[in-house]
Amino acid sequence: MTRIRMAVVIATALVVGVAPASLGGATALAAPTHVTGAAGASAGTVVQEGGPLVVPSGEEGPVTTRVKVAQYGATSERLQARLLLPSIEYDAGDEDHSFDTTVTATCAVNGGAFQPCPWGSGDWGSVAVLPTTATVNDLTYEIRLDASSSAQKYGTVTATLEVLSEEGVVHARGPVSFTFAQGTPEAYLRTTVLARDKAGVLWQYPSSGHADKPLRGRKRIGGGWNVYTSLTTLTYRTAAGEGDLVARDKDGVLWYYEGSGNPDAPFKPRVRIGGGWNTYTAITGRDRGVVARDKAGVLWHYAPTHRDDSVIFYPRRMVGGGWNAYTAITGQGTGFNAVARDTSGVLWTYGYGYAPSGGPYGPRVKVGGGWNAYNALAWTQKLGGESHDELLARDGNGYLWLYKTVYRDDVSIPTTRKQIGWGWDIYDAIL
Repeated sequence: MTRIRMAVVIATALVVGVAPASLGGATALAAPTHVTGAAGASAGTVVQEGGPLVVPSGEEGPVTTRVKVAQYGATSERLQARLLLPSIEYDAGDEDHSFDTTVTATCAVNGGAFQPCPWGSGDWGSVAVLPTTATVNDLTYEIRLDASSSAQKYGTVTATLEVLSEEGVVHARGPVSFTFAQGTPEAYLRTTVLARDKAGVLWQYPSSGHADKPLRGRKRIGGGWNVYTSLTTLTYRTAAGEGDLVARDKDGVLWYYEGSGNPDAPFKPRVRIGGGWNTYTAITGRDRGVVARDKAGVLWHYAPTHRDDSVIFYPRRMVGGGWNAYTAITGQGTGFNAVARDTSGVLWTYGYGYAPSGGPYGPRVKVGGGWNAYNALAWTQKLGGESHDELLARDGNGYLWLYKTVYRDDVSIPTTRKQIGWGWDIYDAIL
């Protein structure tokens, strides 16, 4: 995959002795002239307590490292400290890391108040300027970092801490290291699984962002959802309360629920789309639109308008007949793929691409047999927090299985499965 080198521009700051305004203001620092030390001794020592600071990349919050500095050649001047950051190399081939990466820092010296010490600018950064202090032989710096999820790609970064006089004389120099580790992705990067129980209560399971236990405990959304005979996801759902769906009631009226952005009440009040939807025996999502199979086995596509709540879909277009061969059809609300199980229990996947008739899918690809063991199928975004879709399947014993997928020739193909829950037979709808 493509490798991009994120160069840290420290040369200018070292030559002209000025920290860029975007990194720490216009604080002027003279270029280092030499390292002090009695009778040719080395500069003062820099010791990071506890070794490299492990920084969780995600929603865990800030962590702090403490650095002890014993410096030589003290004068009556005030001292300035700064971190010189190295060049960073990371893998930019994964589009799931296209989100902005942020590393924020606050710093304190000798027990004083924390204040911003900007950790770079733009792609990465160059110099982090720490607070100034009166000249003393022993200094204690506290550096507090908070990193977004994609910062884990940086791995271990070793910076150089320098303590300088106002004249640019280096009184101490040494390494300070940070290891950016995988944390819990922020809520807007984590998806959710919805499930309706037999009493009509809708529940939300936020993803954890961790593969060993991908779902957190359920949260109640509300009751009364048993008035609907079909629930369909339209957009990517997040633990931050984002994501839209449509629901068909018993009278055949289709309703639109827009995501609210509130994880405790994730949907705004419903909006009526229109009636006549009882003509369909299956409704599922496809890239913010829906596909629906009528009683004669004809599949229809309602493309999204992307305009406003008053007109959600364009008029339907016929995809083709023969879809009564399937006992289950499950599409991706945010993607272009669908899986369909035939009466023999064979699962087929339909990938991206338009058929000559103008339909929403390309040719089908056989996944395999044995899928009659499941009584519910649902696509979900990657429960680990990234945007790859995965497939959920519930068996007759109420166990919930998660199928990883591989993407090949514009088709998502379910592969290995993992059990992620039990007792899911209390639900009559999973999405």
